[in-house]
Amino acid sequence: MIITYQISEVAPYINWVYFYHAWGISGLPDAEKEKLRQEAEEFLLQLEGKYQAYALFELFDARSEDDDIVLFRSAYCEECGVPHPVRVANIPCLRQQQGRPPFLCLADFISPVSSKIGLFSTSVSHGLETDFSSDPYQKMMAQLLADRLAEATAELMHEQVRKHYWGYAKDENLSIPDMLIEKFQGIRPAVGYPSLPDTSLNFLIDEIIDMKQIGIRLTESGAMKPHASVSGMMISNPKAHYFSIGKIGEDQLLDYAHRRGLPTEVARKFLAANL
Repeated sequence: MIITYQISEVAPYINWVYFYHAWGISGLPDAEKEKLRQEAEEFLLQLEGKYQAYALFELFDARSEDDDIVLFRSAYCEECGVPHPVRVANIPCLRQQQGRPPFLCLADFISPVSSKIGLFSTSVSHGLETDFSSDPYQKMMAQLLADRLAEATAELMHEQVRKHYWGYAKDENLSIPDMLIEKFQGIRPAVGYPSLPDTSLNFLIDEIIDMKQIGIRLTESGAMKPHASVSGMMISNPKAHYFSIGKIGEDQLLDYAHRRGLPTEVARKFLAANL
């Protein structure tokens, strides 16, 4: 499903803490932060109607197979007259190898028998990265707000998925501040983050849900363009929580490369920070 949001719909979901951090003013007095926020909110008003935010997601039946998450779509069988599952893809996950047990993997939060999972991507109008180049201050403001808007779009989309499209938390009644500190059921791990560090997974997600539908293109390294874009999974398990994969050994690298269908040296490049 593709959803187009107006800036005013997404703006309330902005996490201003990360906005201040990006400006490098986290430690300054609240009055300085408030002044910058007012300027940012005035800037957002100017964007209304000219630029939009976009979300793309799909929900899949799923099950875990060891450290893989296997996705299925339902297809209608003309002969038997009923829908049946068709295997779409395997998403290989990494497992912690250091520290104390349990050594976690995202696949642990997916049932080996029957579960569901969502894949998503969010982005903003490309012009937010290109239309303000003549003014350094406006260029910086537009870029940092674009980053926050892409994240805020993921927050809004995820809320709607939990309460309506997937509906596993129909009765959820959280404030936006509560959502921003992740009090909702489940998790939304993003590609490139500690529990899902392999940015090449963007190529796999793109193959499955076609991120070009909302204007996202991938570089050779799996980075998304516009830069203000987010992609990842939605997992509903109430016990799911975030963690860091940390450092992995050569044994897991070889196994992961095999499961990912990549030459070992290519996988090594994508996972260099975790080796």
